[in-house]
Amino acid sequence: MKIDVRVPALSDSVSSGTLLPWRKQIGDQVARDETLVDLETDKVILEIPSPASGVLIELRQTEGAVVKADEVVAVIETDEQAATTVSKQPTRTEQPVAPPVAGEKTVATVAVKAQAVAPPPAPSVPLPQRIAPAAAPGEVRREPMSRLRSRVAERLVAAQHTAAMLTTFNEVNMAAVIDLRQRFKGEFEIRHGVKLGYMSFFVRAVCLALEQFPIVNASIEGTDIVWPADVDMGIAISSPRGLVVPILRRAQLLSSADIEAGIADFALRARDARLTLDDLSGGTFSITNGGVFGSLLSTPILNPPQSAILGMHTIQERPIAENGQVVIRPMMYLALTYDHRLIDGRDAVQFLVAVKAALEAPGALLSAV
Repeated sequence: MKIDVRVPALSDSVSSGTLLPWRKQIGDQVARDETLVDLETDKVILEIPSPASGVLIELRQTEGAVVKADEVVAVIETDEQAATTVSKQPTRTEQPVAPPVAGEKTVATVAVKAQAVAPPPAPSVPLPQRIAPAAAPGEVRREPMSRLRSRVAERLVAAQHTAAMLTTFNEVNMAAVIDLRQRFKGEFEIRHGVKLGYMSFFVRAVCLALEQFPIVNASIEGTDIVWPADVDMGIAISSPRGLVVPILRRAQLLSSADIEAGIADFALRARDARLTLDDLSGGTFSITNGGVFGSLLSTPILNPPQSAILGMHTIQERPIAENGQVVIRPMMYLALTYDHRLIDGRDAVQFLVAVKAALEAPGALLSAV
């Protein structure tokens, strides 16, 4: 019996994807749920699995084809005898034979059709290396943007053209957070099996500030203001394919261990291209940490339809005035970019001051070790 391999359901915000190199070729045995090909979308790479065990007898679409949800991309033959016949067919070099009489389906015809559209075996080197080989001295090389990079570019430009973006800055003395982390990181890792980083402090500080200034967590939809009940926190993560922003759901209810484990899981799955569309959909606020790359100060761009994003930066020892004395403290600049159409400057500034205050007195931010 022949079974179609179809593109899985996509999200409302993703209408199509691009097929990457096929992992299986015509005549290969496949197992149920075995990945046949990867689908690159605007947000993530999805796996297209085999719906049944059998033999791959036809490829309807080749590498690089743009396909939509539920579109047939290949055919599996589950009948053992027919599949064996197909897999043993010699390679055809002549022109395809005339189509059979209506209603008649022969194995030979299927094999010829499959041979006609089958792509060459996929090289073992990654796709980016194949499409972008090193240029010789004096030459200029070109490579197409990935769907993710193209989509990110479109969204960033759209954000600048749509929102009235404004950035406000502050700085935070990180000494108390650093001290608290140093004191408890060993016990924390033993108890929870995950390292205690800085992000859990920032996520919890932001959640506390959003309780005081919920407008920063809201968004504009048409002529309406949307007030979400939860803080669904986007965490910007650098991946081999570019920047992705998976979502920590209901972040206001998460413990420090939950936050650190969630972010570690996102980072691992982003590296391995295993994030799902659901992981990247529906955020209400985002945090981006350019400090891990050494950024001292930046103005982050909104992630629509969100109305605000917090930028963290590198921790740097600097002289500051404290109780009338000049002292050296580990300081970090904070940047809050917000949509001025919705958020007034007063609320934005006070929100950032609330984040600063929570981080400089972080006792309440580290949930029970």
